Order: sequence, then C-alpha cells, then structure tokens
Amino acid sequence: MSAGQLALGVKLRDDARFDNFHGERNSTASARLRAAVEQGSSIPSIIVCGDQDTGKSHLLQAVCHLAEQSQRPAVCLSMEEFLPFGPEALSGLEMNDVVCLDDLDTIAGRPEWEEAVFHLYNRVNDQGGQLVISLTDLPADLPFLLPDLISRLQHGLQVQMGINRDDDRMRILVARAEQRGLSVNEDVAAFILKRAPRRLADLLAVLDRLDDNSLKAQRRLTIPFVKSVMDW
Repeated sequence: MSAGQLALGVKLRDDARFDNFHGERNSTASARLRAAVEQGSSIPSIIVCGDQDTGKSHLLQAVCHLAEQSQRPAVCLSMEEFLPFGPEALSGLEMNDVVCLDDLDTIAGRPEWEEAVFHLYNRVNDQGGQLVISLTDLPADLPFLLPDLISRLQHGLQVQMGINRDDDRMRILVARAEQRGLSVNEDVAAFILKRAPRRLADLLAVLDRLDDNSLKAQRRLTIPFVKSVMDW
C-alpha cells in the first residue's frame, strides 16, 4: 500500500472544526492555532502540546478542514495508527500543503521513525508547506533520540493546551448534545458529568450512547432516562 493510498484512507470527522471547538480553557490556544494556519508557509511548523484529553486531535483535524476551505491540500495522520505500516508510509506526504501528525510522541525512541519524520519535516519545508504536530509535552521533555529532530521541533511555533475544567466539560457536553438535536438541561448535564468518566472522549461516548437510545425510545434526556440507559 502506497503512502498516497494510506493518506486517502484517513477520513476527517466532519464535526472536528474550529467553529465547534468548545470550552474556554483552550479557546485562546485554538484561536492562535487557527491564525497560524491562516498565515500558511510563513509559519512552516506548529507544535500543539498538551495532555491526551485536551482536544489536540480535534484541532489537528480542524486545521485540515480550514486548509481545504482555502484549496490547500491537507492530510492528518494518527502516528499510532500508522506505526504498523513502517516509516516509508510518510513518503510523498510533502505533496500536501498542510501535513498534520497527531501524537508524534508515539514514535519517540524509534530511530527509523524519528529519521523519517526529520526528513519529512525538511521536505515539507522545501516544498513551502506547513507541518502541524501534536505532542503530549514539549519536544525537549520527550524521549526523542535524534538531536536534529528535537532541534527542528523546538523551532516550531508552540501552542500549549490546558486540561479542561468541569465548566469546560459542561459546555462541551451541552454543545455536542445540541449538535445532535438533543436538549440537555443543566440538571441532567450535571448528573451526567458527576457519574461519567472524566476523560472527554469517554464522556462523549456516553453522549453517543444516550443519543442512540433516545432516538430508539423517542424519549428526551431526563435523569430517570439517563439512569436507565447507563445503569447508574
């Protein structure tokens, strides 16, 4: 399978856009990232740093949507998903104007992958493209082995994400429910937040389950209905 075929197989989530990235904690980081992408090749590389539950994957996909709106070919890759294909999977990606590599720290400590990313960085730069990378921490604080790669990553514009607070999680839950046509009042939202897992991805998975059951039962979301669906 060629890199081009692999890239075509990566499907962007339609709901992962800047306009529906909710939560005050990271609103400034989101706006800063959007502005940097809109500047294009004048900012050749951007590093988005933050813990797993801060919305980095959402923002990288939002970057691709924004680029494509401006007729700039873009691709977003999950490094964890691409590991089985080997470093050669990165060949040819520089033909895109914007290349997003999500969870790059997945390949830290893997010499062949680090070298491949280093060369991809150079190729994207030579082509006048833009590389956007997400990491769980600053490059120098991660176990990368290749000094040249660390140096390249440190030169990029760094956008720091913070962990969502409970009020941010509430806003995100209510906003995502509204996108699905679900009405969630404050009491129901507070009940869900109190009992759902703290990870945002798990919280949204609970919302997916409630949405499915609400449609099947033709019921609105009430505390008794949520209790019956989730066995809480």
